[in-house]
Order: sequence, then structure tokens, then C-alpha cells
Amino acid sequence: MQIVVNEEFFQVEAGVSLFELRDCQKPNADLVIVNGYPVDEDQKLKDGDRVVLLCHGEQPTATDLEALMRARHTPGVHEKIKNSCVGIAGVGGLGSNIAVALARVGVGKLVVADFDLVEPSNLNRQHYFIDQIGLPKVLALRDLIARINPFVELKAIHEKITSVNLPTYFSGVDVMVEAFDVVAQKTMLVSHFLSNFPQIPLVAASGMAGYEPANSITTRKAAENLYICGDAVTAVEPGQGLLAPRVGIAAHHQANAVLRLLLGEEP
Repeated sequence: MQIVVNEEFFQVEAGVSLFELRDCQKPNADLVIVNGYPVDEDQKLKDGDRVVLLCHGEQPTATDLEALMRARHTPGVHEKIKNSCVGIAGVGGLGSNIAVALARVGVGKLVVADFDLVEPSNLNRQHYFIDQIGLPKVLALRDLIARINPFVELKAIHEKITSVNLPTYFSGVDVMVEAFDVVAQKTMLVSHFLSNFPQIPLVAASGMAGYEPANSITTRKAAENLYICGDAVTAVEPGQGLLAPRVGIAAHHQANAVLRLLLGEEP
């Protein structure tokens, strides 16, 4: 019978057990996953089973990591997104969290742009650490992504995005993400991106300040190939700042919208 071990096909005798296979292929493996589920008891293997053998604490190769992500994902997801490219303009509270989520999912390439540096005040909601204060956000994010999934290709653009350079930097993306803080920048990016690339979906955000109910944040279709995540109401103002929970919810709405678009689904 035929099974798949760490993404390689093997012919094995009928009746072979999981642990017999482990002892033969990778005897030091202490993490065994069968058809997407971790197991700790021996069992008879069946034709078509997919087995992943890994060791805790061992940095996996690109092949092994892909095998693990395949095992953990819904069937078919990884194959569809590993060759995709997503652009993210702004890597603050929204963009940094979106980039991390997409890297964990296994999006193959990220193009991220921001001219800002990591500041102490950013740490209340942005996916950075205290030892990264003073670094360009795009470079700090590149380091973080490398620690999560070193096989994600990340193009870091430490520059302010304008209507002039936008078409150059984001011309090859499959989905674009608007993650700016300033309304004027948001408006510029949405207007010029849709004008230059009307066929490419754009996921934007509006309204996630304060600590209003989480369920007030939604994802909606605003126009052809334009999706907006947020409540469209709660802007930053005195007494109503940006806090990690609702910013994170909006960011993950955006990340999930991107994922659904890459999979051919409406967000």
C-alpha cells in the first residue's frame, strides 16, 4: 500500500504499524501526526495515510515545515496559498498582526511597506518587542517572520508609500492590504490602488478604536474588489485610543479576508 511520510510517497507492506514506520524512518521523532492529528498511541496504517514525523526543538527543513503545515491545515489550503503574494501597506497595529497571521498560514511571499520606526508607544498593540525599539518596523517584522517561518519570502520596503511609487512596489501582488493609521493615507492607497489594479482585491480597515464590543467589527464588501474590516464608526479621538484587543480583531478580520480571497471565496 502507499502512504505519504513528510510529503514523500512510500510503498509499505499491508499491516505495518505507525510506530514500526517511525522506528524505520525517523526513530528519534517525538511528534507524530497522522492525517492532521497528533497521536501518541500505535495504530495500523491504511492505504493513503499521511504521516508527519518531527522532533521537538529541531528546526525543520523547508520540506518538513511544509509537511507540518499541510498536516495542520484544512486539506488543500496550503497548496493554494504557498505560491501567493500579498502586499501590506503599513505594518503598525493592523499590518504587523496581519503579516504574522499570514506567515503562520503559509502565504509564500509578503511585500510590506512602512517608513516608521518601532516606538515604545507601539507596544500596546503592535506585534513588536521591547528590544526592537528604534528599528525600522519593516526590518523588525522581517526578523519576527523569520523566527516564525523562515521560508516565507518577505520584501521589506522602508519608505513612505505614495501614489507615485505604489504601482511599482505592489504590481505583482495577488491581494493588497491597506493597514495605515492616517485617513489621508488610507484614502490615497484605496483610490490609487484600485485605479491602477482594478482586477486585484483590496482589503482595507475602518473603525477599531476603543473597547466597544468585539462583535461590532465586521467584514463587508464596499465596492467591486474592495472589502472593509471594522465597525466604520470608532475613530481615534480623545478618550478613545487604539487598544490591542479590537485592533487585533480587525487585523485578523483582514487576514481572514485575504485568506478567503486567495482560496477563491468571498470574504
